[in-house]
Amino acid sequence: MARTKKPPAEARRASKLEQADARIAAALGPHHDHPVIAAVGKASEIADHPPMLALTAATALAGFVLRRPALLRAGLRMLASEIVATGIKTRIKHRVDRTRPHKMLDEGRYVLRHAGEAASHDGPWSSFPSGHTAGAVAVARALTREYPGAALPVAAAAGAVAAIQLPRRKHFPTDVVGGAAIGWLAEALVNAGIRKLAARRADPS
Repeated sequence: MARTKKPPAEARRASKLEQADARIAAALGPHHDHPVIAAVGKASEIADHPPMLALTAATALAGFVLRRPALLRAGLRMLASEIVATGIKTRIKHRVDRTRPHKMLDEGRYVLRHAGEAASHDGPWSSFPSGHTAGAVAVARALTREYPGAALPVAAAAGAVAAIQLPRRKHFPTDVVGGAAIGWLAEALVNAGIRKLAARRADPS
């Protein structure tokens, strides 16, 4: 069985929430090379921005070609929600430095700070928030607006994308929670915009 690695001193001196994050990362991190973790982690890359853009655009295109209005609307909702979620996530990442768990565990370094425009855009320093989680939650919620019957499986898929980020040492728990909140907010903003547009069309006066 893989042994737990102790968090570095910087993490142990951080806030209580960060300490909890570090302990969970240290407990789960040693399992990152397990075949199941590796396989699920690789599959979760569908939630990265480029493949998610392709998937959502393809959904909209399929709805248009097949003349299925609900599928077209779902695809457009998904695409818009992914774009908004990515925009919010990117803005935050460009202002916050946070060590990723793998860097903390491999090199014994940890930092969480607001760095403003001076924030590092390097992957090992951009742990907060989880972009994969933000995109997965936003797209899942957008899909269920048109297909409510798919709520359970798509929620499970989004949850799996979020959860696997912990043992694969990509994110801390609060990164994932932050990403989920961003995804929820992004889709809510898109839905509010669609409803406002629909109301204007119904009552042009």
